[in-house]
Formats: sequence, structure tokens, C-alpha cells
Amino acid sequence: MAARRIAQSSVNWAALAERVPPNQKANLAAFKSMSDKYLRSVLVNPETPPKIDWAFYQKNVPIAGMADKFQKAYEALQIPYPVDTVTPQVEAQEKQVREEIAAFVKDSENRIAEYQKQIASLKALLPFDQMTMEDFRDSFPEHALDPANRPTFWPHAPEDQHVDAPQEKAHH
Repeated sequence: MAARRIAQSSVNWAALAERVPPNQKANLAAFKSMSDKYLRSVLVNPETPPKIDWAFYQKNVPIAGMADKFQKAYEALQIPYPVDTVTPQVEAQEKQVREEIAAFVKDSENRIAEYQKQIASLKALLPFDQMTMEDFRDSFPEHALDPANRPTFWPHAPEDQHVDAPQEKAHH
């Protein structure tokens, strides 16, 4: 497998910078710097190695067969490229993240639908400045004062209410 020549960075750094949170901007800048340094080092070297003039060496090397031996060894040289074992892991992780995103979107749509119902019910109510106490009680029975069934004392906050507890007889 031959490596393909890189002519320029295929990363859209501006689009990536828009998606990076502010606390990770320094890491992105460091990564971009390393990427640019690598790209510059690749572009400095030619795409293919220079051709060797084997005929010149065969004429000028005094030891017979040495140039031929080096030529055969050079042409037989194959530089092994590492096998890509990470791509399936990245693809599996990408699939998992896409599933999580889809689940989050579905949950968000359900929440949005629920909130839309709540907004519609609030819009259907009388404006608060036009409500009477009876209208408020009918609309929000859990928050309305109910002196008959749930008597409270002023200022009607839960921490200000006294609960009747059985009194113990004091022994003097």
C-alpha cells in the first residue's frame, strides 16, 4: 500500500475552531501547529526519491559486481507501511456517538413537544392580571389557598406553619 502525496491540509481549521469550546482553544492551536509543521516537513521533500544513475556507478566502482549488488538490494527494498488497525475502532466509536446523538435528539423532541403543550395550556389561561382568586384556584389548585381544606397562617409559607403536635405533660 503506497502512501498518497499530501498537497495541502484537508482540515477546515476555521470550521473546526467554531466547534471547539473556549477552554479547548489552546489545545486546538497546539494541534494545528503540529499539523502545519508535519505538512511543511512533507512538502520540503520531493514526492519520489531521486533516480540513481546505476550505469555511472557500474563504470566507476572498481570492485566488480558491487554496483549491481547494491542496485538489486535497492530495487528489492520495500518499506512496510503499518497496518491500519485503528479505523475500525474509530468507526465503531463514531457509530456509537451517532446513536447517542440520535437518542438525545429524540429525547429533546419529546421534551420540546411536552414544553409546547405546557406553553399552549399557559396561553389558554386568562392573563394573571385579569384572574380572580377563584380563577387562580381553578387553574392551579395545588398552589391556591384553600382555607376550608388546608388552612394556613399568614404569611402562608410552609416554614411558617405550625403543626399541632401532641403535648407531653410536663413533670414539675
